[in-house]
Amino acid sequence: MRNKYWWVVVSIGLLTMTFGFHSAWANGFVLNSPQLQNHGKMATEQVFNSFGCEGKNISPELHWSQPPAGAKSFAVTVYDPDAPTGSGWWHWVVFNIPADVRTLPADAGNIDMGLAPKGCVQSMTDFGKPGYGGACPPKGHGVHHYIFTVFALDVDSLPLTASASAAMVGFYLNQHTLGKAQLTVTYSR
Repeated sequence: MRNKYWWVVVSIGLLTMTFGFHSAWANGFVLNSPQLQNHGKMATEQVFNSFGCEGKNISPELHWSQPPAGAKSFAVTVYDPDAPTGSGWWHWVVFNIPADVRTLPADAGNIDMGLAPKGCVQSMTDFGKPGYGGACPPKGHGVHHYIFTVFALDVDSLPLTASASAAMVGFYLNQHTLGKAQLTVTYSR
């Protein structure tokens, strides 16, 4: 009799694990880029062009798919947790991307080019201005990780302007995120 109950418990556990994993897999929210490979090295065209770095400072083309149901807008950030600042380094902050948009074209982070989707806001980075700023870790500081994140939000827009700091945007993102997808690349010099 004892074995019979043991199988019931195991069966319930397996069913729970199966449905739990299925739910995680069913989410499917994915971020990818033709220029970047997850866990690969950042290409020279995405590297900053100053502070001793000689890249082209072109933001990569980004695509996302299967966002969570109810997403009303998106935001994209690029963050380096390895920067020797005590708080990391924000390389790009874009929000109020309309719900029907699923891509940012290459060089959308160049505000002067006007390639970002209509209605979105690019706000302050740790370079002291809005727009994309590529990788440029200190020479000899080792490998840095650049985390590209797309956030699916439960609001049409955040009540912020281009003068908002990355920390302020992060405060609102954490209140309104339905889900997020990430892509991480590395760079060192």
